[in-house]
Amino acid sequence: MQPSNLRVRPAAVAGRFYPGERAALAAELDAMLAAAPAASGPRPKALIVPHAGYVYSGPIAASAYKLLLSGPKPRRVVLLGPAHTVAFRGLALPDVDALATPLGQVRVDPEGAEIARALPQVLRSSEAHAREHSLEVQIPFLQRVLGDDFTLVPLVVGHATTAEVADVLAALWGDDDTLIVISTDLSHYLSYEDAQAIDATTARQILALDDSLDSDQACGAHAVRGFLQAARERRLLPRMLDLRNSGDTAGDRRRVVGYASFAFSQEAA
Repeated sequence: MQPSNLRVRPAAVAGRFYPGERAALAAELDAMLAAAPAASGPRPKALIVPHAGYVYSGPIAASAYKLLLSGPKPRRVVLLGPAHTVAFRGLALPDVDALATPLGQVRVDPEGAEIARALPQVLRSSEAHAREHSLEVQIPFLQRVLGDDFTLVPLVVGHATTAEVADVLAALWGDDDTLIVISTDLSHYLSYEDAQAIDATTARQILALDDSLDSDQACGAHAVRGFLQAARERRLLPRMLDLRNSGDTAGDRRRVVGYASFAFSQEAA
């Protein structure tokens, strides 16, 4: 049970991006994880996952999170996602002790937050986190596959250079007990065919650990570029788990948003 004096960021998009009631949310997560392809391959050190409403991108994210259901589980998750509601320079930690979803609360990792905050590009901003969905939609997945025994270093990424993001990740990289999760969607509001072509190019760049992609290819480009630099320096091995768009999951192919999931490991596949 969490102490009653914790400062908690309440869920902002529960009931909109995902079910707002605990039992319904757990059931939807379990259904998506069960429907995802069987997990295989080495234990991931890092994941790239999408962050739209679950009806659109949940199945694509589930293919990555399913990898965490077996084997040793990380005890700390470093979660980066783009800022959609507030413009700012650098990366922002929340000014709270925990983040809430209908599944319960996840504590902010105090040591990880202290390490990150020591870097000049990292600030604390409740405003940057208050309405941001890119991190929040990942937390129920993490709660379902990791249980209650993990802490979180949640960082909303504003305008930050590739090196600034990579330096934060280097400071927080840790050992096998730390998982890196990068939250991003791909192309936005293109025709189905155009999105398929652009997203295929983006996927090839990610698989090549090429950090030159731009914001038209991924809304989380700042975070992805920094992660890809860090992954290249550490010789991580990438693999693509799923690549689709909202035309595949929600039916309307006139204007779609692209989604992909990737896993990165430190051992041979």
